[in-house]
Amino acid sequence: MTTNWIQNINSPEDLKKVPLEKLPEVAAEYREFLIQSVAKTGGHLGASLGTLELTIALHYVLNSPEDKICWDVGHQAYVHKMITGRRDRMTTMRQPGGLSGFPAPWESKHDPFIVGHAGTAISEALGLACARDLKKGQEKVVALVGDGAITAGLSFEALNHAGHLKKNMLVILNDNEMSIAKNVGAVSRYLNKVLTNPIYNRVRSELEKQLQKFPRLQKLANASLERMKHLFVPGILFEELGYRYFGPVDGHDVIRLVGILKDVFALGTCSLLHVITKKGRGCEFAEHDEEKGHGVVPFNVKTGEKIKSAPEKDAARSISFTQAFSDALLKLARRDPAVVAVTAAMPTGTGLHDFQKSFPDRFFDVGIAEQHAVTFAGAMAKCGLKPVVAVYSTFMQRSYDSVMHDVALQRTGVVLALDRAGLVGADGATHQGIFDIAFLGSVPGIVIGAPKDEFEMERMLDLGLGAPVPFVIRYPRANVTKFFDELPKRPFQTGEGEVMFDGDDVTLLALGSTVEVACKAHALLKKEGVSARVVNMRFAKPLDETMILESVKKTRMLFTLEEHVLTGGFGSQILEFLEERRLGGTPLKRFALPDEFIEHGSREAQLELYGLSPEKVAAAVLKEVQVLPQRGS
Repeated sequence: MTTNWIQNINSPEDLKKVPLEKLPEVAAEYREFLIQSVAKTGGHLGASLGTLELTIALHYVLNSPEDKICWDVGHQAYVHKMITGRRDRMTTMRQPGGLSGFPAPWESKHDPFIVGHAGTAISEALGLACARDLKKGQEKVVALVGDGAITAGLSFEALNHAGHLKKNMLVILNDNEMSIAKNVGAVSRYLNKVLTNPIYNRVRSELEKQLQKFPRLQKLANASLERMKHLFVPGILFEELGYRYFGPVDGHDVIRLVGILKDVFALGTCSLLHVITKKGRGCEFAEHDEEKGHGVVPFNVKTGEKIKSAPEKDAARSISFTQAFSDALLKLARRDPAVVAVTAAMPTGTGLHDFQKSFPDRFFDVGIAEQHAVTFAGAMAKCGLKPVVAVYSTFMQRSYDSVMHDVALQRTGVVLALDRAGLVGADGATHQGIFDIAFLGSVPGIVIGAPKDEFEMERMLDLGLGAPVPFVIRYPRANVTKFFDELPKRPFQTGEGEVMFDGDDVTLLALGSTVEVACKAHALLKKEGVSARVVNMRFAKPLDETMILESVKKTRMLFTLEEHVLTGGFGSQILEFLEERRLGGTPLKRFALPDEFIEHGSREAQLELYGLSPEKVAAAVLKEVQVLPQRGS
């Protein structure tokens, strides 16, 4: 398709210059541009294709940035980025120094919030609406929520509060999978035409006003209206919560959407518009395979096949940590029928898809509800089951209270498998799993382990299934290295480390993904005449205290390595231990990530940037060694 319209659209005001009847052409152009763009950069394709027409209609009716659109998860906001002046930068999406894969206020005044976690939009929209009213403003406020995000507990809390306050705001439910209410064609179309018609609503309001003068008649009329509403109007739940419900409507009929939005906004009420969309609309493989269309890497537009980079081709020789977790869990579950698995809308992303197929009765997907997932698992553990909760590290942040109150305090055992622990690459600041040791480490009795390979993954999982406390296993978004394939595999206990290489000058205390880094740094240091002891600590809590004390006696300086933020991490645990043992004078340097939110970029490049490559570690150690006093001096 030769583009004509979108080349001249660099703002919502430019979009409004397009004749209404030409909007389907605009939508077709954006669809082709979006597919071609994401094919080059990767990203969340399906959601943005599904909301494409809705996004156009919103910007055609609203006056952004004065009017506010709160996106629930930024996966659906790519066309919004294009309309708001970022079309020519879409090829930089998720690249270092390029556009974020999510709404980002520092990118554009049209993005009120950064959004990477689900369930936030209704709360944010209600906050904006309340602030607007206190400041005597007039701007419109919209929350665009997917049928997955609305299952989040935060969404229901906000729905309840907004319905109570009855602020002038619009919640749009983008229903692309769950089919909360069936789209009933002509009847649905008729109901929406009536329910959004200003004349109908004026008559209804006037009738209600007049009925107040006749209490008996009002009671009878209201009862009749309620019965009729239950019979004919879908979405009665939302009506009962305090919303004017409209829908369901076709979310791909851009012309009709414009008319409906104008009518709904004219009412000036707390409203919910239910739209039916097709995730991945216009891209065949994304339409038929939700997982492929959700988060994609660069792909062939015609086939949908992934385009592998040279490093990926090399890395493909080994399995991912996610797959190692999946294989280990399946093996242990076949042995023990008490093992059950829980995830929060991520069965494939967390490696539980195979478990789901093998043990459907022992698999539970709770939807986007991480807090519930942990409490739910804790209750099952009380009954003698052995639950494994698999989520991304970044989403476990939401479950801190559940871990503390509903697992640890109850003295029950739940395995928390934290995928994407460490740097995650293109998803950036909202998804970096670099805080879990810090916020979970304060939980009394908790175990935090980090395997270096698939052998340690299986062993930690086995230990965790037998533990009477929360047992965290954190592992990166990376492939399992073959570096350790030839080394002996010895069983270990909770809190037990191992010496990878012995040495007399310095000790490198490494955790999880950094063990390989430490081993390679050891080889580089050896060439420079520095004898480095390398310890695979395996656990951030409890620490192998014996191993630390041996290292203090044997070498002149300690170094800690971790793929985690500096503050409150593994290195901090070591510092606290040394202070408790009155060894605070022991020279120690921590290699970790800075105490800041880290933006998108490749994991490998960021490890290099923040000094966690073998070369950077070796150079820093060598520099420190040169100024250390010799033993006995």
